[in-house]
Amino acid sequence: MSVALMWEARAGAGRGPELLAWARAQTLEPAPLRRETFQAPQDRVLVITWWDAAYDADLPELAEPPVELAARPPHRWRFESLGQG
Repeated sequence: MSVALMWEARAGAGRGPELLAWARAQTLEPAPLRRETFQAPQDRVLVITWWDAAYDADLPELAEPPVELAARPPHRWRFESLGQG
C-alpha cells in the first residue's frame, strides 16, 4: 500500500524564504520513498512525502516549525493512494 503525508504551513509576515529553508533542511528517518516541497502565495510551504506503508503506520513527519517562522501551526493530512485513473 502507498500512503502520502502532507504538511502545510504559512509563514509569518516576510518569513516565507526562512520557513521554506527550514522545511527543506528537515530530515526524516527513515527517508520516504519520495519527497516534494512546494511554495504558494501568502508564503505557504507544502511538503508531501510518499511511503510504502499501511495508512495507519507510524511514520516520521515534519516537526512544528519554530514559532517565529510560522503564522499558525502546520496543517497535516494523510492520504491513501488509489492508483492512477
